[in-house]
Amino acid sequence: MTDTARALPGVSKAVVPAAGLGTRFLPATKATPKEMLPIVDKPAIQYVVEEAVAAGLDDVLMITGRSKRSIEDHFDRAYELEEALRAKNDTQRLHSVRESSELAQVHYVRQGEPRGLGHAVLCAAAHVGGEPFAVLLGDDLIGAREALLRRMIEVRETYGGSVVALMEVEPEQVSLYGCAAIEPTDEDDVVAVTDLVEKPPADQAPSRWAIIGRYICDPAVFDVLRDTPPGRGGEIQLTDALRELAKRTTADGGPVHGVLFRGQRYDTGNKVDYLRTVVEFACERPDLAAEFLPWLRDFVAQADGRA
Repeated sequence: MTDTARALPGVSKAVVPAAGLGTRFLPATKATPKEMLPIVDKPAIQYVVEEAVAAGLDDVLMITGRSKRSIEDHFDRAYELEEALRAKNDTQRLHSVRESSELAQVHYVRQGEPRGLGHAVLCAAAHVGGEPFAVLLGDDLIGAREALLRRMIEVRETYGGSVVALMEVEPEQVSLYGCAAIEPTDEDDVVAVTDLVEKPPADQAPSRWAIIGRYICDPAVFDVLRDTPPGRGGEIQLTDALRELAKRTTADGGPVHGVLFRGQRYDTGNKVDYLRTVVEFACERPDLAAEFLPWLRDFVAQADGRA
């Protein structure tokens, strides 16, 4: 570990952007935030907060927007419901209801208008201050047995600057992500990021290593975001700000490193992948798998027979 990196403050805060309109899931998301869509019996955003807490981050800032009040309600106490469950001596459900309100210190700030991920992150500046922080996107769920975020924090402590999570994708998928140009380091799972391109055409992508929804950001990113013009889609892109930081030294808020992730990731950003995620989570649940898996096998066999 370098002397510079050793002097850097640790990561203790997580930022979870949750201000999107969720148009891919209309009409379900007309009145219900997409982050509150259930993965079996728990809203997707709770898995994200649980991941942050497991990595040692118990200060969580939600970047919300209009019609997102149910997110705040979910992480608040529900006294009437708790009392009803207590009266029934339903301790299991009482625990599950109270669990979300006891996970972490959850704070909220509103993004006045949807101006992109970079703008959402910029909304966290007052809360985060001059500390490094994690950004977790709710569309990406990381397997509970993975330690991706903790590993990213370790890399930040070693190298300084910012850290992104990278996952290798098929060539036809690179245009869906921000992609990184990378150089190896002395560690097999860590690379130096030399360039970043947001959603490039397949033939212009610098690599097949795509940024998935986990970041450790140096606080210098805020000043860069303030000067970052709207990019792809007319939005302020976090990728563009990190591209600028990748050119800098540790003393100036850079550089950017990547952790090569080869573990289990669940994409809930579109309907088909969301359904896959629900099925996979159900199959991994001991209380559901014994009944659900035989039914699923029969259903698939019957569907194959009709095809």
